[in-house]
Amino acid sequence: MRLSTKAQYAVRALVSLNLVSDGSPMTIKDISERENISLNYLEQLFVKLRRGGIVRSIRGPGGGYLLARAANQISVDQIVDTVEEILVPVSCMNDDGSCGCDLECATQSVWQGLGNQIRNFLASMTLEDLTKDARRRLDQRIRHQVPL
Repeated sequence: MRLSTKAQYAVRALVSLNLVSDGSPMTIKDISERENISLNYLEQLFVKLRRGGIVRSIRGPGGGYLLARAANQISVDQIVDTVEEILVPVSCMNDDGSCGCDLECATQSVWQGLGNQIRNFLASMTLEDLTKDARRRLDQRIRHQVPL
């Protein structure tokens, strides 16, 4: 199973926002440049993230986006659900995990179990967890750089 770039980019952008913003609004342009994600694509994702209550926008000079709630209250599955249409391991599964094909599916329990495992894994991680990991990796990179 492969998540679309919507989920991947949304999570990356939100980690970047949480890592860098320090409580100040951050523009989509800054996030786009920092994460090397298309500005137009990121704008579409942030519309969904705002509607989903993950981020809030601040208008005017010095405006941009902030998290709508604390990073430790935003789970990765919430982010994915906000930007993806559906998160299921096979195309014949419905949103509720039931089989959507006309045939009697002998392997339905396998796909339901896999879907549940994926969902539980994503639900177990928060944006704060990912930000701490990113901060740790960034600190390690800085410490291992050779001085000029």
